This record gives sequence, structure tokens and C-alpha cells, in this order.
Amino acid sequence: MNGPEITVGFAPGLALFLPHERRGAPSSLTTDGSSTLGHAVESLGVPLTEVGRLVVDGREVAASHIPAQGETVDVYEVERPQSVEGAPLRFLLDVHLGTLARRLRLLGVDAAYLSEDIGDPALATYSARDRRVLLSRDRGLLRRRELWAGAYVYSDRPEEQLRDVLGRFRPELRPWTRCTACNGTLTSVTKDDVAHLLEEGTRRTHEVFAQCTACERLYWSGAHHDKLEAIVAQALAMRAGSAAATADGEGGVHPAPDDVIAANSERVTAHLSADEATADIETGRQRQ
Repeated sequence: MNGPEITVGFAPGLALFLPHERRGAPSSLTTDGSSTLGHAVESLGVPLTEVGRLVVDGREVAASHIPAQGETVDVYEVERPQSVEGAPLRFLLDVHLGTLARRLRLLGVDAAYLSEDIGDPALATYSARDRRVLLSRDRGLLRRRELWAGAYVYSDRPEEQLRDVLGRFRPELRPWTRCTACNGTLTSVTKDDVAHLLEEGTRRTHEVFAQCTACERLYWSGAHHDKLEAIVAQALAMRAGSAAATADGEGGVHPAPDDVIAANSERVTAHLSADEATADIETGRQRQ
């Protein structure tokens, strides 16, 4: 038996999730009479992670609302900047977003990433267990019930992905303080402490080093730092502009201490080309 029929309209920014015939003007939808409005919205292809306000006949309702006959529903996009309640802002990225993960780490943002595909259920469980915002381009993954929080990554280009995440969540930025390989924190070390780990050329030409406290990877100022500096500078400029435009001034930019460095990792990036360094971001430079 058919249930109540409602009319549903979506904000323009949500159109990419909808079937072509439902894009543009509001359209009718027959529900089963017992499922929630949130379920109805997701049944049309829109993950609730991308939904902001749900308005029924002029009043805002929760996703748990049960639609009734003749209701008119307006579905809005999530507001930006988006606040995440219940835990410090931390991210989890799926297997397809490795470059974005490394760029976030370059900026000092806590970004967990698994290079192997552990499957959607395990990723959603990881998000719930550690209370991390799952970033993904997989719409089905973002509709999983066990997911704690998530966000769709709208572009397949790393530079646009980074702008999207920074603009949406406005995380605190502490460039050059995280290991781009494992997400651990960097600490300053003396040249004498790590001399036995360095190649002769590196010992001869560099004096300032940092080491990851988790994986012990070494960093020093490398050959491709100009490209990385450009990424950091653009992010800081964007974040500073966003902060200036926000009246309450939440979040912010936190430059790294003078003694913290990020640089070419000897184990991975000693011979990376400039393009590879930009794509994989295992490199950085000393902050002056």
C-alpha cells in the first residue's frame, strides 16, 4: 500500500546527488508511512552528511520526522563553516584520498589515512570509535548508519579538495608539525642525534632536523620546498581571510615554532621529482 505523498525540493548545491529528473523544481515522493524524513532524503541519493536544515511546511524538523500526507519539504545544504560537536576536530580519509591526507598533515591537521581498503563497514566503525569526520567521495559509505560524522569531498583534484575541506570545517592550522607519512607529531632533534641515519651528502649540507615521534622518520629542508611552501601559504591566506570574515573568530592559524621543521624524508623522497613531491607531499621546509 502506498503511503503519504510529499513534495520535496532540494538546494541547488545538492543537485549532483539527485537523479536528473529530480533536479531543479520540487517533485513528489511517495513514502511508506513509517520511515523517517532522513531515510526519504537518502533514498533519493543525498547523504545526510551534506544536509543542513530540513524544513516542513515552513517549520524546521529533525531527520527523524515522519512525513505526513501533503507536506512540502525543503532540503538545505549544510552550513559553512560546519561545527562538529562532541570531540576535537579530527579527520579520517578513505583509501582514495591519500594526497589530500598528506596535504592536511602538511598543514598540521590531524588526518588519519589507511593506504589499504579495509572496507566500508570498518571505515565507518573507525570513524565512530575514534570520533573522526570521515572524508570520502563514496556516497554509499557516507550513508552508513554506524558513521559518526562525515563529509563528501566534491572534487577529484587535490588542490580543490583541500580548499573544500578547509572552507567547510576551518580547522586550526599548524604547518610543518606533523609527519606527512604517518600523521605523528614532529620534534626537533640535533644533527649529532641522527648523524648515523644520514647519508654523507645530507650530513654535509644540512644542520637542522626533525623526527617523527611515532614512526621516527627524519625530516630536513628539501629540494621541493617551494611547491610545498606555496601550498602552505595559500592555505594560511585562505584561513586568515576566513577568520577575518567570521565575527566570533573561532579557530585560527597557529604557526609552527621556529625549531620545528618539515622536509624531504630520506627514506622516501630523496629522489622524488617536483611533480611527485607535490602529489605525495612527503616533503617540507624549515620555518624561519
